[in-house]
Amino acid sequence: MELNQEIKTLAAQLGAILTDKRFTITTAESCTGGGISYALTDTPGSSAYVDRCFVTYSNDAKQGLLGVSADTLCSHGAVSEQTVLAMALGAAKAAKADIAVAVSGIAGPSGGSKDKPVGLVWFAVNVQGNVTCYEHIFTGDRAYVRAQAIAFALKNIVSLL
Repeated sequence: MELNQEIKTLAAQLGAILTDKRFTITTAESCTGGGISYALTDTPGSSAYVDRCFVTYSNDAKQGLLGVSADTLCSHGAVSEQTVLAMALGAAKAAKADIAVAVSGIAGPSGGSKDKPVGLVWFAVNVQGNVTCYEHIFTGDRAYVRAQAIAFALKNIVSLL
């Protein structure tokens, strides 16, 4: 299945689950730039489970909107398990949502390092206070890394629910 169609299918599947469970969802996105929230709201009826989402591309935004501490960002960096964990907790609280997904990564083509290569993306899914974190390294150009990260996030939320 083509990646864009997979994203559309996963978003619709997730929407049906959220509707059935009467859950709300929010996103806290960095490298995906709102792509997950776009996919969610592209599904008809999404206003039943999406109220607000956050694109927190800068560290200031992560701190100001989601409550990520400066210490976490300084000690671990924006692309880390600790940061996405804090993003997912902060987003759920700020949006009063049952579920929050947080994503931070290095989409490229530059910005990577030996420890954090281009394509590295961290994810956190917060389901009513229970947070699961994932790390994945994607390949391809910037657009493809971002699209794969969106699909990966949706797939993991569906599997957790």
